[in-house]
Amino acid sequence: MELPSFSFQDRNTWIERMSREDFDLVIIGGGITGAGVARDAASRGMKVALVEARDFAEGTSSRSSKLIHGGIRYLENLEFHLVFEALSERRLLFELAPHLVHPLRFVLPMYKGTRVPMWKMSAGMWLYDALSMFEAPEPHERLTSDETVDRLPQLQSKNLMGSFVYSDAYMDDDRLTIETHRSAINNGALCVNHAAATGARMTNGKVSSVECKDQFTQKTFTIKGHHFISTVGPWTDKVATSLLGAWHKVLRPSKGVHLTFDRNRLPLSQAVVMAEDKRIVFGIPRHEMIIIGTTDTDFQGNPEDVRATEEDVRYLLKVAGEYFPGANLTAEDIISTYAGVRPLVNDGSATEGKTSREHLIYADPRNVTFVAGGKYTTYRRMAEQTVEAALQNFSVEEQVRFKNNNTETALNPLATPDKFNEAQRQIKSWAKQSGWSEAAVRILVDRHGAEAADVLEHMSSINAETEAERLWAAELRHAVRYTMCTDLISFYVRRAPLFLSFRDHGLSLVLALGRAMQEELGWSDSQRQAQERSVYDYVQKELGWKQAFGITAASF
Repeated sequence: MELPSFSFQDRNTWIERMSREDFDLVIIGGGITGAGVARDAASRGMKVALVEARDFAEGTSSRSSKLIHGGIRYLENLEFHLVFEALSERRLLFELAPHLVHPLRFVLPMYKGTRVPMWKMSAGMWLYDALSMFEAPEPHERLTSDETVDRLPQLQSKNLMGSFVYSDAYMDDDRLTIETHRSAINNGALCVNHAAATGARMTNGKVSSVECKDQFTQKTFTIKGHHFISTVGPWTDKVATSLLGAWHKVLRPSKGVHLTFDRNRLPLSQAVVMAEDKRIVFGIPRHEMIIIGTTDTDFQGNPEDVRATEEDVRYLLKVAGEYFPGANLTAEDIISTYAGVRPLVNDGSATEGKTSREHLIYADPRNVTFVAGGKYTTYRRMAEQTVEAALQNFSVEEQVRFKNNNTETALNPLATPDKFNEAQRQIKSWAKQSGWSEAAVRILVDRHGAEAADVLEHMSSINAETEAERLWAAELRHAVRYTMCTDLISFYVRRAPLFLSFRDHGLSLVLALGRAMQEELGWSDSQRQAQERSVYDYVQKELGWKQAFGITAASF
């Protein structure tokens, strides 16, 4: 089955269509919430246009802990409905995107003097299983201290009373966002990146169109719509003010930072839950790397400027050192860091950690529906509720016509659970047919399901010196044609794990990938060279904290 094109060329065509057609819904913001709203609305038969000012998932949606989880710590805040909803969506996401959402066991060590006693944690585990309707990949376990250390030899054993083990999941957050966009366009939506909404035109006190600017050509265009939805996350207050003028701020932005390590440096087979100062820090094995995070601190400023600081790094290293003292982790061991801003709704809580992860859907009488807050895990349900709220601005006949959605089916018809399992069984034969190693083919199947066959076809026509260069050049070609990847940084950071998990951040591949993208997009030599330099500049900027530890540019 051939999936529809989703390329830079499509982007130009769709912008032209956006400027001359009328739409039922116009969505501003292309993170996971915007993608979910576009998919939900398009599946109902609505005519949908979506614009994203930067790249899809460039903000919070690619900077999460990369977990699909019910949120066991929310039980302490008595947010039972939120946990139940998240666990229900977790179960569904295993079916919607099996190549992007994977079951994972979590170990929660319990030490003497811990704030939550064993009996209370045991009750919480039974409640967590019950809220999942006992449909978790595996039920929870209670381990003794010896059993815990046997399972996790790296763990601090001093004062260890035992542990609890439960199921949740890890995921590829950026690619899940982009796959949701692909599903939306497969249902007829038009989604474009690097097109910023800069203003609104009003008719009788209501927004009737939004003015946009193409960030590549600098040309402006106008999109007319029946109703408008803002899904811009931590930019909600800023965008609302720029579009509408008078606005009461609704957010309490929170900064979250993560560190990444090589799996050989900290060989965790299961995730570890580390309780620190009433916060939760996770140690998460994910594909090629281990993630340690997150922080949770109030953030003021432009979300585009958020980055890890020396203080953030020292805090997370301290927590990791307390739980894994034998690992002797230092700043030198850190491969990468990433930071994001959570668009939490200000509910008056005393601390960032106590602020609810519930979302807010606000219907502004000026014909704009705003959605903010929420958890990544519940994005599909949040999108459904947002569209249902927006439908209140349509006639009764239209509400009936657009009543039913279809978002409980697989995002990618080539990555259903059956096709994903079949593709895994084909790894050996595909490797033999293509002449590539089984390891390379397994990477493609794990990332794309049966669509890996398409990437393998690309590999056969790519000239490169090494298998690694050919593999990632084939991935890049697929990303340009089917995920609207428009530049090298977007590929390195949101289409592939190069920046986060490669010790050299993929810089050894930059010339090969620059040439591959030049061929795809028709860049001049000077444009290609500027793109290659931009990758180096990005690495330097994101990892600027390393200077405080005496780590020079040459060593990273």
